[in-house]
Amino acid sequence: MLKQILVLIFLSATQWCVAQTAETITLADPTIFHDDGTYYLYGTSRANEGFLVYQSTDLKNWEGPLGMLSEGFCLRKEQVYGDKGFWAPQVFKRGKYYYMAYTANEQIAIACSESPLGPFTQQDKEAISLDQRMIDPFIYNAPDGKLYLYHVKVANGGNRIFVTELKEDHSGLVAGSTRLCIEAAVPWEKTETAEWTVTEGPTIIQHEGLFYLLYSANDFRSKQYAVGYAVSESPSGPWKKAPENPILHQGMLLVPGTGHGDVFKDEAGEWNYVFHTHHDESTVSPRKTAVIKMDFVEDKNGNTVLKMYPKTWHYLYKEK
Repeated sequence: MLKQILVLIFLSATQWCVAQTAETITLADPTIFHDDGTYYLYGTSRANEGFLVYQSTDLKNWEGPLGMLSEGFCLRKEQVYGDKGFWAPQVFKRGKYYYMAYTANEQIAIACSESPLGPFTQQDKEAISLDQRMIDPFIYNAPDGKLYLYHVKVANGGNRIFVTELKEDHSGLVAGSTRLCIEAAVPWEKTETAEWTVTEGPTIIQHEGLFYLLYSANDFRSKQYAVGYAVSESPSGPWKKAPENPILHQGMLLVPGTGHGDVFKDEAGEWNYVFHTHHDESTVSPRKTAVIKMDFVEDKNGNTVLKMYPKTWHYLYKEK
């Protein structure tokens, strides 16, 4: 334990030195999209205007914001659904087009662009979820040929993660296909003993025939905001939570509010998790953006588990 603390202190000191010549990127609910040798970083920041985008070729040196619209925006509210609460974007590619699933006005919408830098726009400025409050979208193109929208319903005393089949043209949800995935039920997921429980920020990846759902639990303002995962044989569940949860938390990194991120593979084919932390010990926002290495490993019982590597975590910076 002492060795781990000393390593983390060294990493913190190193990051402090870097910060003297660079500026910490402050995107919450971040996602990194890797395309043709370039990494594109998006997240929540200018919540009443739209989304900014940064880019890097090595995950170390970041430029931006440099979206195709004014002030570095890749999506602005004037060209899409919503006028406030632009949160938690996800970017993916289908065919020659890039798509951004995002939250606005506590609904989910999908915009399209010919470039990862935008502009992401909608011909019809509509949401796909107007009959309920839905946030934190993650769209997964499953091996069974179906599109699944993982999302958070905000209702009935908590934030819970659901999955619904998405129509092929992204125009709406398939009626009757919604299923509950995850809700807060174990102690680490509700450390604040609050009446309103929270599980949110879903991300899906597949490994050796199984599906892994990463999620965050506790209120994002809590220092105990943390990340766990669940496993299923099907993209629609049922899901079994990992007994080693949480796999990313304050005690591991010695910084508060670690969570709500996304998974991506780097140029070397290695798994990474991009996430946010609180600004500091006493302030939640603006939240800082960080990356940590992760991988599938075999535990002492021969089971495959998902593991984060605390020695690898670091904040993301752009030149001042």
